[in-house]
This record gives sequence, C-alpha cells and structure tokens, in this order.
Amino acid sequence: MDKVDKKSRLPLYCQLADIIKEKIATGQWTQHTRLPPERELCELYEVSRATVRQAMQDLEVNGYIYKEHGRGTFVKPAKIRQDLLGFYSFTEEMRKLGKTPSSQVVNFTVENCSGKIAKKMNLKPGEKVYKFTRLRLADGEPMMLETTYIPHEKFPGITGEKLEKNPLYEVLTNEHGVSLTMAEERFFPVLTREKEAEILQNLPHSPSMMIERLTYSGHLLVEYTVGIARGDKFEYRVVFE
Repeated sequence: MDKVDKKSRLPLYCQLADIIKEKIATGQWTQHTRLPPERELCELYEVSRATVRQAMQDLEVNGYIYKEHGRGTFVKPAKIRQDLLGFYSFTEEMRKLGKTPSSQVVNFTVENCSGKIAKKMNLKPGEKVYKFTRLRLADGEPMMLETTYIPHEKFPGITGEKLEKNPLYEVLTNEHGVSLTMAEERFFPVLTREKEAEILQNLPHSPSMMIERLTYSGHLLVEYTVGIARGDKFEYRVVFE
C-alpha cells in the first residue's frame, strides 16, 4: 500500500499512518530517519494537512515517531520487547535481535552488606558481598543501569574486568559451575533520577521501569539486582496460553 484510498471506509489518517508504519517495518525508513515535511506528505498522498497532522499524532502516541522542535519528525527506534514468561538474559536477548551487547562497569566494590541487603539475600548482616553497577548497552546505546549484589564467600575471584568482558551469568556458570534454575522479578514504574539519567543519556524524571531480580541455583540465592530500564527503550509483555 503506497497511496490512500478515498473510497475506503477506513479514515484517511489511519491509512496514511499505516503507510508510514509499513515503511518503517520494511526498513525503507530506518530509525532516526527524518520524515518528509507536512506539505510534501500532503502532495505525495493527496490529503489535507489536517489528515497528515492526525496521522502524525497517532504515530507519535503509539511510539513510531518523535519530534524535535525546529528540526522535524523522525522515526523512533523500536523498543526492546521482553517477554516475562521465561528466564531473561540481557546479553542473549540483544544477540537474538542482532544487536551487539556490552557492559560498562560504573563501580565495583567488596563490602559488608547492610541489614536490608542481608535480609534480601538470606545472609547475616556484615557478610561480604560484591556490589557492582553496570551500564548495559546495545550497539553502544545505553539501555539499562543495574546494581548487583553477589555473595563474596561463595563466588571468589569475580572482578570488574571480568564483568566488562563476560556476561555475569557466563562467569557464574563457566567459572563456578552454577546452574541457574529460577529467577523472580518485580517491576515498579518510576521516574529516572538525575544521576541515573546522566549515565543512561536520558532526560531526568523521564518514565522508566525499576526491576528487582532474585536469581537462584536450586535453593541458593546467587544474585540480587536492582535495575533501571529506559521507558523509551523497553516494553514488557505477558502471554497467557
């Protein structure tokens, strides 16, 4: 479909929006491509400016485009879809999508755990834990910021350098023989704090998702992570069968 059908019962703006969605879906217009201006779209598809504006509004609300004042309208990068019924690995999901995952270790320490962390991890207050924060990227673009706690005594030898070169789960599996059997996650809508926004290269107070994850090997808790996922980059889906 490359033109609107004025005899169709489908509103013109819906038809125009569908044409643009098709161009995006087929890769004719890739992410951050600038769309033609309103006047050009009016002439190209023989529709009114009101029709074009309504189509643009529909596309913007549904996350297909974004506008920059004084510059125009652009194709918005597609969100990463995370299905919630299944064990999730950021690295593996990005690879499935044809993206190159990477991590930057923002900080890495070994410290005595607080009472709050000890309770979460079934440890005694003061037991040593690894605490590290990683910026997760896809094709070099910041996606998530994760702070992770790992029991130090059970997993000696973890370093920041290893985590920059290898996914955490591969380190746990390959170097410590851990078989990850179950993960529990909780999701909370939050606004991005200023420091988080700076690292994620996002606007402060923009919508994001806080993800709290507990990962187990049998009955052994091996990981407690709190992550902030950019709301403009992810969507979360549950499928019931």
